[in-house]
Amino acid sequence: MSYFDNAATSYPKPDEVYSVLIDTMKNKGGNPGRGSHRMAIDAFRAVYETRVKLAKLFNIDEPLRIAFTQNATVSLNFAIKGTLEKGDHVVTTSLEHNSVLRPLFSMEDRKGVELTVVETDSQGRISLDDIDNAVRKNTRAIVITHASNLTGTVIPLEKVGKIAKKHDLLFVVDASQSAGVIEIDVEDMNIDILCFTGHKSLFGPQGTGGIYLREGVEIEPLMEGGSGSHSKLRRQPKEMPDLLECGTLNAPAIAALGAGVDFIIKTGMENIRRHENELTETFIKGLRTIEGIKIYGPETGERTPVVAINIWDVDPSEVSSLLEEEYDIAVRPGMHCAPLAHRSIGTYETGAVRFSFGYFNKMEEILHAVESIREIANFYGDKG
Repeated sequence: MSYFDNAATSYPKPDEVYSVLIDTMKNKGGNPGRGSHRMAIDAFRAVYETRVKLAKLFNIDEPLRIAFTQNATVSLNFAIKGTLEKGDHVVTTSLEHNSVLRPLFSMEDRKGVELTVVETDSQGRISLDDIDNAVRKNTRAIVITHASNLTGTVIPLEKVGKIAKKHDLLFVVDASQSAGVIEIDVEDMNIDILCFTGHKSLFGPQGTGGIYLREGVEIEPLMEGGSGSHSKLRRQPKEMPDLLECGTLNAPAIAALGAGVDFIIKTGMENIRRHENELTETFIKGLRTIEGIKIYGPETGERTPVVAINIWDVDPSEVSSLLEEEYDIAVRPGMHCAPLAHRSIGTYETGAVRFSFGYFNKMEEILHAVESIREIANFYGDKG
């Protein structure tokens, strides 16, 4: 199968990821931070080493400012529900995934938090002036995605971070679609809270993710429980990462996530990005030669290897089924958990077919996809 659903979860993973996952389960099977015996210490060390690798990747000075979570959704719930109060105002965008939107809408309903959703244009591009002009006296935070999972639009975080700093706002970033493929520097970009998942471009297993919290940012934990430290306290310890980590960590998966980061550093993020850009550019160039194809996303400028399309007026689910059944191509149709982004680009009623490429995709797969789409488009065009 030609797997073009890497925006949902990357596949395959580097061989090292599988090896480290199994090795940690077999040989470092103790509970990290819950004992002084060798097995527990080995598991703890494996987890800590992944913190160090992620800190290096994101230019974080103190690895212990990173807490591990199950995914970016959990991290974003921590970031949003743990920092906002009644009367606060938040600026966000219509590009956001439901992992941002639903917690914000929940806080709007439950606590009266006010929202301003900055709309994109029809190509999914955001105006920095619109973000700046949306700031009010009671604005508490800007919560924004780094890259859209629908249009591939990349937000210039450094410029948005300057807006946040100018107004003394909390800057919360959803890096689900960018971590591992686009450079992220929490210092240069003025990021206060970085939320990321492990199973996409970081090449980690599903069920891994994390949250970085800048020193001095106060947050209330959503969960409390065993932390392996300060056990006599009645409440969760205030120190990171224990503040946001309760219960037993998934040490094998976290260690495997570290192997994914190792692969990125060894391969070179610029090389990964270059390969994925070449695949994306070839795909879009090929699609532009086919009648009946609508391509969404920015025409120019930086984008991730995510391309959403529609073919004539054919239902995206039908196109997806044809691609799999007739051409052995895996894509994702529908709303992609980003309803406002679909509204902005004009596909709210129909949805779209999303192709998302990864480092392990080959150019011949891209060419096969283009010709497969050509056949489908010609078939429905003749019928019309």
